[in-house]
Amino acid sequence: MNDREQALLALIRQNPFMSQQEMADVMSLSRPVLANLVSSLMKQGKIVGRAYILPEENDIVCIGGANLDRKFHVKGDVQFGTSNPASSSFSIGGVGRNIAENLGRLQHRVTMLTTAGKDADWQAIHEASEPFMNLRYVEQLANASTGSYIAIMDEAGELALAVANMDVYDYLLPSYLQQHEPMLTNAGCFVVDLNCPKETVVYIQQLAIARKIPLVIVPVSSPKMNRLPDTLQGVTWFICNTDEAETIVGQTIQTAEDYKRALVHLQHLGAEHVVITAGSKGVYVASTEQTPLHIEAKKIEKIEDVTGAGDAFVSAVIHGWLIGQPFTTCIEAGLTNAKYTLASPYTVRPELSASLLKNEMEAL
Repeated sequence: MNDREQALLALIRQNPFMSQQEMADVMSLSRPVLANLVSSLMKQGKIVGRAYILPEENDIVCIGGANLDRKFHVKGDVQFGTSNPASSSFSIGGVGRNIAENLGRLQHRVTMLTTAGKDADWQAIHEASEPFMNLRYVEQLANASTGSYIAIMDEAGELALAVANMDVYDYLLPSYLQQHEPMLTNAGCFVVDLNCPKETVVYIQQLAIARKIPLVIVPVSSPKMNRLPDTLQGVTWFICNTDEAETIVGQTIQTAEDYKRALVHLQHLGAEHVVITAGSKGVYVASTEQTPLHIEAKKIEKIEDVTGAGDAFVSAVIHGWLIGQPFTTCIEAGLTNAKYTLASPYTVRPELSASLLKNEMEAL
C-alpha cells in the first residue's frame, strides 16, 4: 500500500461509517481521488462491503462448539440406575470456544465461528466469552437450541458420565462460512474442532492449503472421528487423545511402540506436527523436525476437575508455536497449562495470562 492508502485505512479504523465526501474532506483530497483509493483497497481485500468494514487480519479463527456446560459432582460413589446426591454448577464450554478463550487470555486476537440458538444459554455464553474473542460472525438460529453438555463427576473429579446436545452444529456448514470468506482468507491460523460436519472441516482444509494458512484440527470424541478429512494434508497441528488415535489407526494403543506407530501413521496422512495425549502418562509427539518422543505429564497433587484440561493443553501448545517457541517447548507449555487447569474448578482458569504461563513454566 502507498501512503495515501495507509492513511485512508487508519481513517476507516477510526470511523468505518464515514461517507466518501467526509473522508475526502479530512484527507484534503477530491472525491474522485478518494473513490479511486477506496476501489484500490477493496480490490486488495483490505476493506470489504459498502460500509468499508475492515476484515480481521491475522486473527486466530476458532471454528466449532460453544456450549453451556452443566457439571454435577456426586457425593460418594457413583451409582447408576438410581438418584445420586450431588452438588452442581454450570460454566461456559465447547472445545472450540474453550480454546478461543484460553488463546484470548494469552493475548492473542481470536475470532469465533459457530452456530447457536436464540436463547438464554447463548446469551450467557456471549456475555462470558465476548471479552476474549470476536463473536460478530456467530450465526444464531431460531429453530435450534444452543449446544449443551452435562458432565457427572465422581468424588475424585474424574468424569463418570456425560451427555451432550450438539444438533445445532449440523448447521455449521460451508454455506455459512462462505458468507465470511473475506475474513477467513485474512486469518492467521485456523483451529477447527470436530463438532463441525465433515464437509465444513474439508472446506477449511482446502482453504488453508490454497491460502497457506496454518490449520489445527482438534477432535472432540471418538464417535466424531468420522468427521475427519480423508487425509491430513495442510494440517499444521493434529492433537488427539489415545481413544481418538485408536479410532484412526484401527487398533489398540498401549505400549510406547504402539504410540510410535500411531504417530508415524498420522504423519503419513500429512500432518506436520502430531500429538497424542495419554492422561497421566503424558504425551507422545512427533513432527517433521522431531522423531517420535514421549514427554512425561506434570505431577499434580489433587485433580479438581478434568473438564477443559485438554483444551488448555491445545491452547498453550498453539500459543507457544505462534510466538516462535521450539517444538518441545510448545509441548511443555501445553502440559503446564493443563496441570494448572486440572487443579482449578474452572474450565478455563480466570487467572491465565501469557506472563503467568511463562512464570509457571520457569518454576517447573
